[in-house]
Amino acid sequence: MTDPVLVEVMRGPLAESRHRGAVAVTDADGRSVLALGDVERAIFPRSAIKALQALPLVESGAADDLGFGDAELALAAASHAGEPPHVAAVARMLGRCGLDAGALACGAHWPLDQPSAHALIRAGQTPSALHNNCSGKHAGFLCAASAMGSDHHGYTAVSHVVQREVRAAIESLAGVSLGEEVTAIDGCSAPTWAVPLKRLATAFARYGTGHGLPPHRARAAARIRAACAAKPYYVAGSGRFVTELMARLGGRLFVKTGAEGVVCAALPEQGIGMAVKCDDGASRAAEVVIAALVVRFLPLDAADRAVLERLIWPVLRNWNGRDVGMLRPTELVAAPRSR
Repeated sequence: MTDPVLVEVMRGPLAESRHRGAVAVTDADGRSVLALGDVERAIFPRSAIKALQALPLVESGAADDLGFGDAELALAAASHAGEPPHVAAVARMLGRCGLDAGALACGAHWPLDQPSAHALIRAGQTPSALHNNCSGKHAGFLCAASAMGSDHHGYTAVSHVVQREVRAAIESLAGVSLGEEVTAIDGCSAPTWAVPLKRLATAFARYGTGHGLPPHRARAAARIRAACAAKPYYVAGSGRFVTELMARLGGRLFVKTGAEGVVCAALPEQGIGMAVKCDDGASRAAEVVIAALVVRFLPLDAADRAVLERLIWPVLRNWNGRDVGMLRPTELVAAPRSR
């Protein structure tokens, strides 16, 4: 199956590039609400499922035992930008269970936030694992291991108790069995499992509603969602897509991006989950699609709609600040633009 064009990149009056991909929207029982492209193909969701990977942190009792609040739980589900408040909060998470940055197995990279990266350079410093966008997730893994009475060394191994619990949580939400044939290693060295796109949408519908989950898991999911809605800055960072959407819509929406053109979301009040995968791995296109789907399925007032429409039809500017084009979703994805 050839996936349809979801987003066009316009320069002047002509489409300069096109992004193909697949879209799945389902309810918590797995009933399809919208399906575009090959929604049965298994894809690696990457960071889009960090909120699912954070479930053992809450279910193990670690979050309560360590006194974690909204910021810490949001960081456990985050791809943060490495800004100073992110780095400091992850260090505090580790300190609560007697560890430091040396325990993190995610590796180091420069902050995604350019001003923060420039500040490190000016100070003559280099980034640590705390600056890695996945360090909050890894701190959550380490704290969960501590609560489970497990040795934290080797916590990213597929066989480690924390990763077994993570896999079991994903299996229960998505309704799939995750074997070796769909197992790989993510950019941060944690395991990642390929899941059919339609099943990912169902997983997020369940995550958003609790429908079909055991009570303890439904409570854990609701707690993490509420934390992310309360502290969206800690899920991503200044000026980033996820932060802007959740800051605007609060608990009406949970959304998380992943590498290689993946975005997943839940609309709890509508009882649906959404999953997008762009074939070429383009995050810019996947974000346009998910924003368009939010407008399509979530009732919005004029002010909210105006904010989201800016994300659905983002303007492209050159180095002189001149408007040179825009991204636009195709009619398969978007409702007509308001005028």
